[in-house]
Amino acid sequence: QDIYERIQALSIAATGARIPFTTMYGATETQGVTVVHWLTDRVGLIGLPLPGITLKLVPNGSKVEVRVKGPTVTPGYLARPDLTGAAFDDEGYYALGDAAKFVDESDPNKGLVFDGRVTEDFKLDSGTWVSVGTLRAHAVAAASPAIFDCVVCGQDKPFVALLAWPNIQAAIALTGKNKIDEVLADPKLRDFVRDKFAAHNAAQPGSSSRVRRVLLMAEPPSIDGHEITDKGYVNQRATLERRKALVDALYAGGPEVIEIP
Repeated sequence: QDIYERIQALSIAATGARIPFTTMYGATETQGVTVVHWLTDRVGLIGLPLPGITLKLVPNGSKVEVRVKGPTVTPGYLARPDLTGAAFDDEGYYALGDAAKFVDESDPNKGLVFDGRVTEDFKLDSGTWVSVGTLRAHAVAAASPAIFDCVVCGQDKPFVALLAWPNIQAAIALTGKNKIDEVLADPKLRDFVRDKFAAHNAAQPGSSSRVRRVLLMAEPPSIDGHEITDKGYVNQRATLERRKALVDALYAGGPEVIEIP
């Protein structure tokens, strides 16, 4: 939402008008299956099914998973019956692995909103579910422009913490430093991140959405390490596995870890 508002502010400054945004949602295996065909100021909407497309919403943990059937959906993976069998349910619906919820449960015509990946979500040691996609988006917006992305940690842990990538240009502007190690250690950046997440936490009632610690990372997401998906998104699971030592350091505490009240 923060990026959307900044784009609109830039558009108004340059042209005097806002830019209309629309959305089409789908996967490589399905092509586009839903569309937002109306004007909206809200990001994250995936809209309503296209003609000929049927969506099925299936409870999955604390969320509702999106499954799809229709003429645009692939019949399967070439010479890989194992992958094909795993991708479709017993009614022939393709499981996208995404979660969604109605914008207004009393009026389905207002469409669906993206609710993260069901395969990314986890439980804290208290048994409380953490919605990774939702929290990641809120975290990036909360600390903007200091961080550009993050991975959410906390499976079987007592609290949520983040491994975060700083927005280097914004961090340099904030600190006045040029060397990455000096930038990440600078009190101006650390205090900015702490204050932004403290404000975020003050507005969050539950442990599943409060961020207790942040560790800023110098190394960007690695394509060779499979930390970036083929669509350009951060792969949460692969990043946590590859950077397990940083996750351990995050929960052990230490001078490099930013503690959030």
